[in-house]
Amino acid sequence: MAQDDLDEEKETDETAEAALAAQAAQKKKKKTKLLMAVGGLIALLLIGGAGTFFALHGTPQPQAEGVESEDERSLAAPAVPIKSGAPVFYALGDILVNLSGDGKRPSFLKVRIALELNDAKDTATLDTLKPRIIDYFQGYLRELRVEDLRGSAGLYRLREELLARVNEAVAPLSVRDVLFQEILVQ
Repeated sequence: MAQDDLDEEKETDETAEAALAAQAAQKKKKKTKLLMAVGGLIALLLIGGAGTFFALHGTPQPQAEGVESEDERSLAAPAVPIKSGAPVFYALGDILVNLSGDGKRPSFLKVRIALELNDAKDTATLDTLKPRIIDYFQGYLRELRVEDLRGSAGLYRLREELLARVNEAVAPLSVRDVLFQEILVQ
């Protein structure tokens, strides 16, 4: 009977080992399925993100010479045909504004601006629109803080904002560039 008990124990051990092996295999299958599901989800997200990127930005379409795409117009300065001849500049004069701040000590910005135009004929129109241009500029400049004007990046943003505002003020005319002749922050 001792032999039967040993045989029975061996069978029980073998059955337990087989059950453990089956459980381990099942766990491994679950892990593999989980990893595959996570990998598939990541791949799906990457494909969706790439699709969204290309849907928003698209690929450049061939177009007629001299015609800018909508993306180019929104990122670059307004499309202005460059005339062969000397550039035309319009002196806007000095603008002095009180900058936004914490109120402890007032800060001032004095800027002398010249506008680069496409055609000398536009100067007469700009003479009549000068009060509007200065109003647009002052409204923007008064909201600036001293920190906004620090470094070359600050001046670049200032130039881009002023260019957008002057082109809005003088539409349908177009100003090619805003040039700083003097900038003083105090």
